[in-house]
Amino acid sequence: MQFIMSVFVCFWLLLISFAAESKQDSPSVHSAPILLYHHVADDTPASTSISVEQFKQHMAYINEHHTVLPLTDIVAAIKANEALPSNALAITFDDGYKNILTNGHPILSDYNFPYTIFINPAEIGQRANQLSWDEVKQLQNEGVLFANHTMNHLHMLNKEDNESEDEWLERVWSNVSEAQTVLEQKTGTTVKYLAYPFGEYNQALAQRVEQEGYVGFGQHSGAAGPTSQISALPRFPAAGPYASLKSLKTKMASLALPVTRISSPEPQRDFEAPGAITLTINDEKIDLGRASCYFNGNKIRSQSDEQQLSFTLEQTLPTGRSRVNCTVPSSQFSGRYYWYSQPFFVANKEGKYPD
Repeated sequence: MQFIMSVFVCFWLLLISFAAESKQDSPSVHSAPILLYHHVADDTPASTSISVEQFKQHMAYINEHHTVLPLTDIVAAIKANEALPSNALAITFDDGYKNILTNGHPILSDYNFPYTIFINPAEIGQRANQLSWDEVKQLQNEGVLFANHTMNHLHMLNKEDNESEDEWLERVWSNVSEAQTVLEQKTGTTVKYLAYPFGEYNQALAQRVEQEGYVGFGQHSGAAGPTSQISALPRFPAAGPYASLKSLKTKMASLALPVTRISSPEPQRDFEAPGAITLTINDEKIDLGRASCYFNGNKIRSQSDEQQLSFTLEQTLPTGRSRVNCTVPSSQFSGRYYWYSQPFFVANKEGKYPD
């Protein structure tokens, strides 16, 4: 009997060891994906929603295969170029909807997952579908981090009539500063994170974000790493048309393509075709000859040498938001891809950016 019990204990310890290794089976990396959600509900706009059942499936998969870290830990690591667990990721929400509390939070709490909500202070408690300040405090007491999403979810690239570049920048930055002041008063948080509404930014705004000591977050794709633009870190949208777990699995396993230079980094554009854009990647372990670039789901022309990857976009850009995604299979991490996304933002004929 004692022999049988010893065998059983050894077998059980092996199972525990195997389960632990299944989540830690690769060397450390220096990047991590950041997921973006809005609504967790079955009766909200499809483009920004994930059903409760789908969200449960996402979280169950993440619990089995990934290590969820606070967004602050991931940002600190990529700033310092420090190693992260190979399977690390962060979870974020935009807009402060009440269904995050009623539908999302119980599921996240079951797994003890940390997460961040970017909110618009002027919207909190003003509509039935928004969190109240008491609910914000409740979630904060349970470990949720709240951060800046501007005061009232404005299109930050929209200009007013006869407004100069300097006047535009001061106006939108005043909006950010006001939101930060309210956040600090209501929550006590001093973290300087800004998620751009609609993911829209330009280089002038991104530069101001960095100058003011903020970290910026967009809505374009890719893992965030030490060479990512700290004032416009990528996040993977994980709801609406991007809610399929089959495709999200690949994104959650992605690695940041270490782009050290972009020949034409400005995301704010007119309708004109961008032409050729060159990325410089100084990492001999990455075989750029295996790279592929896509626009609107269609493969576009690209070429590479040992240190540079160029893609050519010869079609005019659509109004609103679009992006080119480039991926490269990793030879070090089987089944995983290095990922880089170049966003583009184009105003309509009236000079405004559509929702």
